Amino acid sequence: MAFANTDGGRLVFGIDDKTRKIVGVDKDEVFKIMDSIANAVSDTCRPKIIPDIAFETIEDKTVVTVDIAAGFNRPYMLKSGGLDKGVYVRVGATSRPADLEQIREMMLDGSNHSWDEQICRDYTLTDRAVKRLCSDINKYRAEKDGKKAPKATKESLIGWGVLKQDGAEILPTNAFALLADNPFRQAKIQCAVFKGTDKVFFLDRKEYEGSLHNLLEDAYQYVLRNIRMGAIIEGLIRQDKFELPPAAIREMICNAICHRSYMDEGMIQVSVFDDRLEVSFMPGIDVERRVKRTVEAAE
Repeated sequence: MAFANTDGGRLVFGIDDKTRKIVGVDKDEVFKIMDSIANAVSDTCRPKIIPDIAFETIEDKTVVTVDIAAGFNRPYMLKSGGLDKGVYVRVGATSRPADLEQIREMMLDGSNHSWDEQICRDYTLTDRAVKRLCSDINKYRAEKDGKKAPKATKESLIGWGVLKQDGAEILPTNAFALLADNPFRQAKIQCAVFKGTDKVFFLDRKEYEGSLHNLLEDAYQYVLRNIRMGAIIEGLIRQDKFELPPAAIREMICNAICHRSYMDEGMIQVSVFDDRLEVSFMPGIDVERRVKRTVEAAE
């Protein structure tokens, strides 16, 4: 069930848990074991999970494999625990109870919706905010084939789902609020410079708020101000060079902003150490799944 709630996975029966050696199962009981596994999954989990159960022969021993794909009807739960206590997710090699934010996100995901496209009820939409966002989008959009990209308008935002039309009323989504004034407390970025290679002593700290594109630029410039710059001499030409590639820095921060869950209460943290740069996500964020969904949507 935890596999179905995340990225899928495989269970193998016939492997010793401690030594990881192949011990096998009774060959005469293979089909009975397979039926028992199928019945156990069906009897204890909901919505229904259909695992792919098979057996293999390895080193003259028989093992039973159970492959569970990532589910489309999340959250999956134990019938005995229900939604409150029966939802589990995979974290590394362990299964852990899902927290409230994870369950809420899975419910949206299972209904083929996302938090971004939900109506932001506490946000007051103004023409000024719409014009400012359109202006920002037009500023950042690159030229294509030597031609200027079509200008973003209020109608464009509606077409993209950033704004939603309900009869004669235009409503802001959470995505619009994030891109415009960003009123969400958790949608900030905390930046800090630490002395040495751990978080014991910090030399500087800054918290940024505002639209997502401004957050990206602010955090990016903060890192550039706080890392070392050297110089490379090629012939008679001197080229200044940061100790970390600026493009990689921007990409790290951009990925954090785009792929984090804004249903989680924590903030993104950008930490500069003597020997590295860290961009931290809050616990429980499934980055690989979020990236995969983004790629699939783009295709």
